[in-house]
Amino acid sequence: MRVSFRDLQDAFEFVSVGAGEHEAFLCKKSGKIYFHSELVDDLDELPDDVGDSDKFLQIPDKRAFDLGKPLVLDFAREFLADDFEDVRQFFGKKGAYARFKGLLERRGALDHWYAFEAKAEENALRAWCEFNGIELADG
Repeated sequence: MRVSFRDLQDAFEFVSVGAGEHEAFLCKKSGKIYFHSELVDDLDELPDDVGDSDKFLQIPDKRAFDLGKPLVLDFAREFLADDFEDVRQFFGKKGAYARFKGLLERRGALDHWYAFEAKAEENALRAWCEFNGIELADG
């Protein structure tokens, strides 16, 4: 099965912003991606056998790749070494991401963070594809 990586990224982003209310499924035979949301009427009519793991893969979200706090700490360790302890302490309390992003803005590093995060997500999604035997049509 060959699948467009861009289509997989779109599905990954869709499920990641839905806080568990969005799902996407990849048909192993056709490579078609089906989208579902609890918030609106189905975007696609889901096949009756969408729960059959021999036929469909559920597209993971960011949480499945554990790219939250560990990724932030990796970034801080590498690019904000002088602020690492502050960043680590942010994540012991509520509002950690808001404080982290505020620090990034003050350091002029917000765009660098977004690029770092996007690359980590891409690498994790590509590894997921390889693990599941998904051949990417566009690299």
